[in-house]
Amino acid sequence: MKIIEVIAHPEHIETVQNIGEEHGVTDQWPIGSPDEEERRVMRLLVDDDHRQAVMDALQNQLGKYDTTRIVVLPVEATLPSPEAEDRDKDQEKEKTSKGGATREELYYSISKNAELNSDFLLLVFLSTIVATIGLIENNVAVVVGAMVIAPLLGPNIALALAATLGDTPLMWTALKTNLAGLGLALGISLLTGLILPIDINSHEIISRTYVGIDSVVLALASGAAAVLSLTTGLSSVLVGVMVAVALLPPTATFGLMLGSGQPGLAFGAALLLAVNVVCVNLAAKIVFLARGVKPRTWLEKRKARQSIITYIVFWILSLLVLLIAIYLRGRV
Repeated sequence: MKIIEVIAHPEHIETVQNIGEEHGVTDQWPIGSPDEEERRVMRLLVDDDHRQAVMDALQNQLGKYDTTRIVVLPVEATLPSPEAEDRDKDQEKEKTSKGGATREELYYSISKNAELNSDFLLLVFLSTIVATIGLIENNVAVVVGAMVIAPLLGPNIALALAATLGDTPLMWTALKTNLAGLGLALGISLLTGLILPIDINSHEIISRTYVGIDSVVLALASGAAAVLSLTTGLSSVLVGVMVAVALLPPTATFGLMLGSGQPGLAFGAALLLAVNVVCVNLAAKIVFLARGVKPRTWLEKRKARQSIITYIVFWILSLLVLLIAIYLRGRV
């Protein structure tokens, strides 16, 4: 449950109230006095199941006015506790998300993690240093620590969301950030492999050069869990997901093995990295679709439909190619 705060011209306040009544919001009330632009503030207390429908209705009715602003505020608790209400079939059809975070909340939180900036590059740099040390020293605790601080999962989830919404700018931003992060991690680990002696019998290294069906299942489950945690508003579990999917250690192992002149092991690490990236993106896309995350307007939906088909077909074909590579490598 959250508060949707609408700041609009006084003549639109009645529209906001009607939307609230139509969609059965838990409560609504005006606050404060008009601001310098003579705008009024209306707050609506909305549960998770109805929040997306209310957001869509507000944008449809008031989105064309430049003076209107819609803000979503968190709610820690409310008394008395809201009672469960019966929902008819028409209300169910209006949902664009099956509870949890709305499309707008998802976009805001996920797009932030897809930005290519100094903070992202610094985190990649530091996490790669930590990962390479953990791999060289065969220290699992250090490797897990590197997974937790690595920001590489964010751009992959953003790529899936961009395809779901047909958002080309976000798609290119996520792709650019993803390539920059993986490229930086690979470059640092490659340089480390050229400079330092590497024990190729290290368990932490060897375990990241093996790829099997279990690796595919783990990556699919981790990608699905990542998106599910976001769409249900439980983003705190993402730390555990980052540890499970492990995008950074295979990248670091790939670079270390290339630098130390071990092409066979390097290929195994690269294959594991590719499996993780493909499976995370494919699983994320499927969960977004299953959760009903989609564009608001019919024009955006038509635009997104083509990108969704292209996206899913691309990742399925990529996964099939990787499965064939895994099979052929296992027979050698």
